[in-house]
Amino acid sequence: MAGSNQRRTSRRTVYEALRRKVLTLELPPGTALSENELAASLKVSRTPVRESLILLSEEGLVQIFPQVGSFVSRVDPARVADAQFLREAVEMASLEDLPAELDSQLVDALRRNLREQQRPGLDLEGFFELDEAFHQGLLRLSGHGSAWTTVASAKGHLDRARRLGLHETPATDFAAQHVQILDAVLAGDVALARTAMRTHLRAVFNDVERIREHSPELFATDSGSAPVRRNVVVWE
Repeated sequence: MAGSNQRRTSRRTVYEALRRKVLTLELPPGTALSENELAASLKVSRTPVRESLILLSEEGLVQIFPQVGSFVSRVDPARVADAQFLREAVEMASLEDLPAELDSQLVDALRRNLREQQRPGLDLEGFFELDEAFHQGLLRLSGHGSAWTTVASAKGHLDRARRLGLHETPATDFAAQHVQILDAVLAGDVALARTAMRTHLRAVFNDVERIREHSPELFATDSGSAPVRRNVVVWE
């Protein structure tokens, strides 16, 4: 029994490590994945790596091609749109459920979060984590904090698109949008909060189109092309 638990723990640890590498773009879209190299870098056997790649393929974050290999999936704009639809539906609905008297501790936490977002020298991943915490905090303010787990599990492609956007759009722009949203919430102006939230969440679509113009290789195409093996594995 203990050995079985250890194997499950090892697989979960490896899965979470690989998922984070994919989502943070440490493993960029289209990257060829070697089970041996991944196992060596994570100091584990190939078995939990292979099992983790299968789990990631079920999420659409990895593609496994028989006789060719495994690859980090390219960002799929259709999956981005689906995840954005789910996220927007949840977050917009939560604004309608804000109580007349807001939890002062949650409000203070959101204000501290916004101050941290504007801290000089904040790196991309630091901002991304604060961004996630801010949106989850807004859900908690409306009493729907647990809904974040469902949203987070569905937005792998969306998160990669957002991170690609952060490489080109200053984080300060998004931080300013967060300030607008919270100001509207605190003023009790739900209509303004919804407008600001919708604009903020849909900015990712502009990012996707802009990035596709100069880096189309990062995105999936309608052709469903697979990599082919020549002297090296390449995408058609």
